[in-house]
Amino acid sequence: MNAPQTQSTMPTEARTPGEVLLDIAHLNKSFGGLRVTNDVSLQLRAGIVTTLVGPNGAGKTTLFNQITGHLKPESGEVRWQGQSVLGRSPWQIARLGIARTFQDLRLFDHMSVEDNVTTVMEPAAWLWQGGGKAAKAERRARTAQILARVGLTARAKERAIDLSYAERKFLSMARVLASDARIWLLDEPASGLDRGSYERFLGLLRDSVASGITVCIIEHNLDIVVGISDRIAFLDQGKLLAEGDPKTILSDPKLAAIYFGEQTA
Repeated sequence: MNAPQTQSTMPTEARTPGEVLLDIAHLNKSFGGLRVTNDVSLQLRAGIVTTLVGPNGAGKTTLFNQITGHLKPESGEVRWQGQSVLGRSPWQIARLGIARTFQDLRLFDHMSVEDNVTTVMEPAAWLWQGGGKAAKAERRARTAQILARVGLTARAKERAIDLSYAERKFLSMARVLASDARIWLLDEPASGLDRGSYERFLGLLRDSVASGITVCIIEHNLDIVVGISDRIAFLDQGKLLAEGDPKTILSDPKLAAIYFGEQTA
């Protein structure tokens, strides 16, 4: 798999792996006769950016869905800081510190941009939550800070449905920022972005990682894969075929052939 020519090459120094935050062990899931995750085991460590790559239909989004409680695996285990999360609802898992984005974004289309962000700040955003004017002012200030960071200050009062596609992508990221999650699961967050928006997104992601956020990202854009990844996990037909440093994985001719559809696994 030949990496694209880009100035943002792989990290010059690999970050030292930290503690295991998310431990995925032997996950299996089938839809009818189709095995969508096949004995997948993967560890996501603090401070490490792991990118899931592979051809369409490899099982990457299905893996995210099982981690976050949107799908129940037939067997296997998912542990967050040593604690099983299987059987918990998506909102319970999110509260543990695991945030995610979706390919279809899942915004509150008819709510304002700022309200889309504020609603993530649970339980502080509940209408019946105490704290009075001071707490409300603090939430507004934090929302404004987040919107400035993603470049949506001027659109704060607009409805989410009235934003451009790129702006909606950044609103999705703003909601992740508002969650205060320790780990982000990002499902193709840069797909469809124009070049300027792509560069802004990459800067936001790098700044967040530098501040201590752990990221697992599903991405087809090799500029991002090369520019941000510490490790790459390669999936195909529901099975984890390889895991390692970006240089090793991207230079493997067998994996490149699978990725570009030149052969089957």
